[in-house]
Amino acid sequence: MELIYLQTFKEVADRQSFTKAAEELGYAQSSVTTQIQKLEKEYGVKLFERYGKGLRLTKSGEELLKYAVHMLDLFQQSKEKLTKQGGGTLSIGTIDSLAAYFLPPVVHRLRHQYEDLSIRLQPDREDRIVSKVREGEYDMGLMLEHNPSDSSLTWIRIREEPLLLVAHPNHPLHVHPVIKLEHLADVEWIMTEDSCNYRIMLEKVLRARGVPLRIGLELGNPEAIKRYVMSGSGISLLPRMVAEAEIKRGELAVLPFIHPDIRLDIQMVIHPKKWISHAQRDFIDMMISKP
Repeated sequence: MELIYLQTFKEVADRQSFTKAAEELGYAQSSVTTQIQKLEKEYGVKLFERYGKGLRLTKSGEELLKYAVHMLDLFQQSKEKLTKQGGGTLSIGTIDSLAAYFLPPVVHRLRHQYEDLSIRLQPDREDRIVSKVREGEYDMGLMLEHNPSDSSLTWIRIREEPLLLVAHPNHPLHVHPVIKLEHLADVEWIMTEDSCNYRIMLEKVLRARGVPLRIGLELGNPEAIKRYVMSGSGISLLPRMVAEAEIKRGELAVLPFIHPDIRLDIQMVIHPKKWISHAQRDFIDMMISKP
């Protein structure tokens, strides 16, 4: 059995599609199908099953994926140790805001330093990122977090990322020199999805003080949230990096609001037993030193 079969298996599992895996790997779809069939014959189990219009792993497939990730990681480790090169693939699970506003200059520097390195950014929810780092599917995770949720993993604090209460420059709340929680009663909010950790923080604080939360719109994309805030009467809580450009241009204004229980750090999470390549170490250093 060749390692390439395990790589193909992992690609199909990641993309839940033989067609998409074949496109990513540059194979004919029939080659991907044949490789998976050979793996299934080798292990004597079915690895995938149909689920609606897509695919999902069987229980046996889920177990094999854990081993495949570790075997491929060990293979990459041996290659780098022997050749002293920085090639291979770096898989990073992250959230949309960090992928769009924090990572681009760091990724550009890393790609310039390691030209043979393939970098794969995987936008995901925070809880899924932690789970996939724990299972070895991601080399590392990058998210906004205050209290790390899994003490079995290694967490590296990059920096604090301020959370800003933003609104249209002419919003009525600007009459207050300081925004108190009671000022937020019945104000229209443009909110992120309910799994977002800084939304969860805000809701917890408002609920503890009995302040009602009226959600006008719920959106998963930070760019869409900004546009709706700029064009309407709603307010939103966003990381500074997301709204910084619009604030400088005067399209958004920051409301004077601070609460000690609403704060987040940019945190990196890695598995303590996961091998760290030279490229990953340099990537970590670049993020820590980023202004």
